[in-house]
Amino acid sequence: MSLFPAFLKLGGRKVVIVGGGKVAASKLKAVLDTGAVVTVVAPEILPELARPGVTLVRRGFEPHDLDGAWFVVAASHAEVNRQVSAAAEERRVFVNAVDDVEAASAYLGGVVRRGGVTVAISTDGVAPALAGLLREGLEAVLPDDLPQWVELAKEHRSRWRAAGVPIEHRRGFLLAALVAKYATTIPSPVTAKAPRGFVSLVGAGPGDPGLLTQKGAQRLREADLVLYDALVSPELLALAGAAQRFFVGKRAGRKCIEQRTIERLMVRAARRGKRVVRLKAGDPFVLGRGGEEALALHDAGVPFEVVPGISSAIAAGASIGVPVTHRGLASSFMVVTGHEETPAFETLAPGAATLVVLMGLGRRAAISSRLLELGWNAITPAAIVTDATTPRQWSWTGPLSDLARAQPPDGAPGVLIIGDVVSAAAQLTPALGWEHGAARGTSPRAEDTVTKRAAHVLRTAERQVTAEKEARHVHG
Repeated sequence: MSLFPAFLKLGGRKVVIVGGGKVAASKLKAVLDTGAVVTVVAPEILPELARPGVTLVRRGFEPHDLDGAWFVVAASHAEVNRQVSAAAEERRVFVNAVDDVEAASAYLGGVVRRGGVTVAISTDGVAPALAGLLREGLEAVLPDDLPQWVELAKEHRSRWRAAGVPIEHRRGFLLAALVAKYATTIPSPVTAKAPRGFVSLVGAGPGDPGLLTQKGAQRLREADLVLYDALVSPELLALAGAAQRFFVGKRAGRKCIEQRTIERLMVRAARRGKRVVRLKAGDPFVLGRGGEEALALHDAGVPFEVVPGISSAIAAGASIGVPVTHRGLASSFMVVTGHEETPAFETLAPGAATLVVLMGLGRRAAISSRLLELGWNAITPAAIVTDATTPRQWSWTGPLSDLARAQPPDGAPGVLIIGDVVSAAAQLTPALGWEHGAARGTSPRAEDTVTKRAAHVLRTAERQVTAEKEARHVHG
């Protein structure tokens, strides 16, 4: 007897999971992704099943638990699963009994999801490991631009329906349209798929998912395991598909996983043949301990690569119109960590370069005080950018002496930028149509100070550039 393949729309409908262990937890995410209203029933329930919107019933299964349910997952002991199956049969509700073919009336398959395409593979419930292998094979051969195929098919379908093209003719027309697409499009460079037992240290960029590199996106789609940082967006994690994802991020003042533990997790997973992505905010090698992780992988004999990312050290300023270098204002910049007192400040002559401080928002008062002690001008332009390049972005500009009085959003990650280049924002942000100044947190007094400083500094820079051009002309 063959199975009838179907995809269920469970959004807003009741789904019951019977069982509170690791098997139940492994099924919960896929059910929640459908938008279903989930109830978990079991005498003992693991903490990871306590998710928002999930009702937990801490007792043994009772048949009335299935009243009103549209779908049931039996993930308990064999005896309980049979009771669930019988109660579901009476109510004409399909039940997936995990690892119990006889008690199940529905089987879950190996699933591939990419860009609006869902492919499910079933072995009639008798060989789930084989279904998993077939899923991996399909993931390897499906094209990266599959979402574009979907959009193309959707666009042509509307036209064909309007024109009355018979359904049996549409497949051939679609194939011709896809062939034409590749005949007129220059393909992007193809990056070889990461081998098994391999680690990719991937820079996630400053926050906007659109700023992730193409290679970084590919590595996420290929991953079996993703170890990600605190500042990585959910949109980026969604690229990882069915990969396991573990949060290993570090935030100031909060308990976190030790660095050596993260390194052991990478090594162990790679030795088990997994494709591992260590997803780090910004760039892995810019104050991200990527060098330590690369050395740990090298010492363990684990093959790896580094996929660079856009660092917030540059992107934060760019997001508000502040270049870290600008002819006539600054020809160099220094990036330092603000976690603790750093001797780097003493090595930089006041105003000689742009100073970019990462992870220093909470110590901005101490940092500004130290710079003033070292001879920095109190009216040196300064900026704060939090949640750079995201919809939550907030910024402030003002003189260095007012840096401690700025009031950024609580708990937001931020970047400090100190130097004459901040003056450029006063002219660049209006030209680019970006919000700036008092609307984003600058006090009127600070705005006036920075504007005057900007005018003076930029006029000086313009004169310097003009003088250089004239000198070249004379000696040319």
